[in-house]
Amino acid sequence: MRHARALAASEARSMMQKMEGGCHCGRVRFRVTADLDSVTNCNCPICTKKGILHLIVTPDNFELLKGKDDLITYTFNTGVAKHTFCRHCGIHPFYVPRSDPDKIDVNARCLDGVDLAKLRPKYFDGKHWEVAMQKSVPWR
Repeated sequence: MRHARALAASEARSMMQKMEGGCHCGRVRFRVTADLDSVTNCNCPICTKKGILHLIVTPDNFELLKGKDDLITYTFNTGVAKHTFCRHCGIHPFYVPRSDPDKIDVNARCLDGVDLAKLRPKYFDGKHWEVAMQKSVPWR
């Protein structure tokens, strides 16, 4: 049994990969270690309009490489989410999500070299956020 758990933990780690990404103009760049199988698609109004594909990671799996001074933050409603975007090109490469304000939500569309057609995002009903958060949340 111990061997099976160790093997499962090893397989889980092997899905983790280091990736880099950034905004359109290149002023904002980041590195993330994550599993692309955990990408989520949300149907709330802001996510739908932005077309974001969520990849939520812990801060120790995220590193801002450059562009801190090129970011602007937008907040609304509860003010918990910190929607950051590049002040030059307007792209939204990552932000602090309302659902997990202790984490970073990377926009998988902003990752270099990721074949978006191969992703199989899990669905989250963000239109009904409060109810959906009481159910099984796909990124947790």
